[in-house]
Amino acid sequence: MPDEILLDRPLSWRQIGAIAEGASLALSPAAHRRVQAAHRLVQSIVAQDIRAYGVNTGVGALCDVIVTASKQRQLSHNIVMSHAGGVGPALEAPEVRAIIAAAINNFALGYSGVRVEVVERLLALLAHECIPEVPACGSVGYLTHMAHISLVLLGAGHARVRGARRSGAEALRTAGIEPLVLEAKEGLSLVNGTPCVTGLTALALKRIERLLDWAELICAMTFENLRGQVSAFDPERLHLRDSPSLWRVGERLRATLDGSAILAASAGGRTQDPLSLRAIPQVHAAVRDQFEHASAATDAELASVTDNPAVLGSVEAPRALSEAHPVGAAMALSADALGIAIAELAAMSERRIDRLVNPLVSHLPAFLASDGGVDSGFMIAQYTAVALVAENRRLAAPASLDGGITSGMQEDHLSHATPAALKLLKIVAHAEIIFSIELLAAAQAYDLQPDALARAPKTDAAYRAVRKTVAQYRDDRPLAGDIERACELLRTQRAGDRSLSE
Repeated sequence: MPDEILLDRPLSWRQIGAIAEGASLALSPAAHRRVQAAHRLVQSIVAQDIRAYGVNTGVGALCDVIVTASKQRQLSHNIVMSHAGGVGPALEAPEVRAIIAAAINNFALGYSGVRVEVVERLLALLAHECIPEVPACGSVGYLTHMAHISLVLLGAGHARVRGARRSGAEALRTAGIEPLVLEAKEGLSLVNGTPCVTGLTALALKRIERLLDWAELICAMTFENLRGQVSAFDPERLHLRDSPSLWRVGERLRATLDGSAILAASAGGRTQDPLSLRAIPQVHAAVRDQFEHASAATDAELASVTDNPAVLGSVEAPRALSEAHPVGAAMALSADALGIAIAELAAMSERRIDRLVNPLVSHLPAFLASDGGVDSGFMIAQYTAVALVAENRRLAAPASLDGGITSGMQEDHLSHATPAALKLLKIVAHAEIIFSIELLAAAQAYDLQPDALARAPKTDAAYRAVRKTVAQYRDDRPLAGDIERACELLRTQRAGDRSLSE
């Protein structure tokens, strides 16, 4: 991870993900100049009394109510206060950091008109590990999450500074940050745009990228334990479908399983495997295609102006263009689609877990128990996976179709982009647990194999990595702890790292 990311051109989702996990961020001189130039345009709009939404008018259904120059600071302040209506549990620190980074990125494009001081305060929150307390629920698209972040900039709300909860004023004092008094348009710009959905989706993408590699490795371990017919992954067969991602998944599976004495001994033993084994390349490739689509959509959103209005022109002839770029429909649809894809991937994992614990098809001890009857083994772990698959199925219902009408019918179409990203993160978290259970079950299955045939070198390395962290299960401890440790392995290490086998 880089020590510092310099924001010159629009950030990528990978950079947002790195900042979420602790990398620092700084403005380049060019970005600094863009922010300053846009602010001068807002000053000129105010001086020339040019009508501009949220600058000298009310917001939402109040867009035609004129706000005099003497009340424009109050308007900005009141927007933050009134829009901080979020409810529910607070977001985790990486999620808040991702949203802040995406907001800074949006301002640095140079079309919002906030002062450099506003951006510098947001950068200071990241630098000083001052994490505003942001309720997760209450957004139909954006607004509430950034409003709660902005409260802390004003010395209101609450934040955690290096883990300790403090009032906004105390948090700023602890971090050595001066509170802000907002100027014209700054209140609207702070709560506007799509930094919430882009930040949260970027974080989800980072976790998914790691999970997809683990998923291929884990399913290869199960495939080997269940003595699948590796001929299903032959290039000749896979190239019957026009799908480069399918070919790449098949190539990686063949490489992972290369050298397996277990599979060599079982070759030709069945005409064809069940679909949870045979269709691994087809399903994983389709999920990877959705991942690439969401990645491109997120990078495109980060490169786009999503403030309304956007300011441009010259100081002599400034313009404020009202538009609908904060709606974020592309992000909502992408997050919904990717959530469905990850839910399917995890559902297929649960089907393989069931085959591992079922002696009728695994030809291993029932429920992978060391002492059947006395021990229940992985019986309930499979229940856990089933429960999470069912919850993912409910979460996978599209947020982007929810609709709704707000602000006196002025905002009568809602994309629910941020809720789509939030439920995507929940689906990913469940998928990480489900694959952790499959990883533990596959490792246990290796321990219970009836013969001493050699595993493939790559699956053997993964098995040994698990056993460095989690011992063979003998009903001698709560299995929940083992699942938690395996999940930590998936979340913190990349599949195939050399350190796994060391």
